[in-house]
Amino acid sequence: MSPQRAAAGARRRRTKIIATLGPATDSPEVMRRLIAAGVDVVRVNFSHGETSELERRAAMVRELASEAGRHVGILGDLQGPKLRIARFASGEVALAEGDDFVLDPDRDAGSGDGGGVGLSYRGLAADVGPGDVLLLDDGQLELDVVAVDGLRVHTRVRTGGVLKNNKGLNRLGGGLSATALTDKDREDIRTAARLDMDFVAVSFVRDAADLEEARHLLREAGSNALVVAKIERAEAVRDLAPLIQASDVIMVARGDLGVEVGYAELPGLQKRLLRETRGRNRIAITATQMMESMITSPIPTRAEVSDVANAVMDGTDAVMLSAETAVGRYPVQAVEAMGEVCTAAEKHQTQRGRTNHRMDDIFAHVDEAIAMAVMYTANHLRVQAIIALTESGSTARWMSRIRSDIPIYAFTRHEATARRVTLYRGVYPMQFETTHTESALIYRAVFDKLLARDYVSEGDLVIITKGDTHGVSGRTNAMKILEVTRD
Repeated sequence: MSPQRAAAGARRRRTKIIATLGPATDSPEVMRRLIAAGVDVVRVNFSHGETSELERRAAMVRELASEAGRHVGILGDLQGPKLRIARFASGEVALAEGDDFVLDPDRDAGSGDGGGVGLSYRGLAADVGPGDVLLLDDGQLELDVVAVDGLRVHTRVRTGGVLKNNKGLNRLGGGLSATALTDKDREDIRTAARLDMDFVAVSFVRDAADLEEARHLLREAGSNALVVAKIERAEAVRDLAPLIQASDVIMVARGDLGVEVGYAELPGLQKRLLRETRGRNRIAITATQMMESMITSPIPTRAEVSDVANAVMDGTDAVMLSAETAVGRYPVQAVEAMGEVCTAAEKHQTQRGRTNHRMDDIFAHVDEAIAMAVMYTANHLRVQAIIALTESGSTARWMSRIRSDIPIYAFTRHEATARRVTLYRGVYPMQFETTHTESALIYRAVFDKLLARDYVSEGDLVIITKGDTHGVSGRTNAMKILEVTRD
């Protein structure tokens, strides 16, 4: 795909694309191509790599995005309490149905064999009992708990296979009590603040308190990053409403979540998560194995195409690539393919003028009410663009909750706000600094910027939202319908 075609596609595409950084993206040339292909946010995974390596990657993204005249957000993904077995003396063992196997946190970390293995989580014995089912390696192997002896958990293999070092551990149905934030995560939060990351994802969230702690630590470190709740524990789903309310963004992390709730339940749960997240005016990311085959193949499978398209049509704000871009052979092609699928799916998903979103709500804020009024007006009038003059980006976020094919341009003087809205569906950041206080001159400057980029044409109708008090967040109190003119 040519850079021109990719750039044009990114402008038309409403759903945002997140690409995970890794060895496959470490070349500046590859990163330039990813940005040209339209990546909106990059994910830095704190589970892999030294801090210096993460710093280098973040700095490269900032530099190359600026060079390309683009705003690209950075999402720092905390490792969380990933529960893993330890290592085997031979690197792996083959377990067969009916074999006895012991999980023992006191066992030497490198001495595992066919009879048992060490464990990183010392609380497992307190969380499980006979009859529970433990899942290893993303559910590839299943163990029935038969007895608990002190810290040792005795199991019998239900579904066997080859088990390798350091594989993850889950309990079917959830219920493991490990806290969401580890000491490593707390240190990584400080690193995320120092690197001015735009989003920080909390792994294995259990409840709203986990998110409140992460937010407090971020603010204490001087960061205004948005907090992402990764839904990958079964217990998180049981009390979803307060958890969504405490977050800024929800990530449907389908790997561990699918293991804990069962793969057959996952599609329906994904739809529910996307629906409830949008209904509460939060941002939604769909992640894990979206184009997994593109780790080694230059084109996705038809099943992967359908998976991505369905997430888009269900209203996700963003879709995320993980190993496809971090370690895959075709990182740029993966972003390009994802973009093409999103754009095609959006043609069938838009419900312009037909939504009942929040029709019965009482709005708590003036700027929130303005945002809703704008979208209903735009969806019933031949409006070509919506322009939000914004400090924090909140007006644009509220607008983006309404399904529409009308682009929303977030004009802001703040680089941090411009990067934040890169995750909002249908919202496009525009750096905008003006010394004008007279409305007519501000509108003229807005028109000139949009006309110069061919985003609108002379004679188009647009809606502009602004506040009477310039430079104050949360003071949007007016909307105006204007016809685009040239000087």
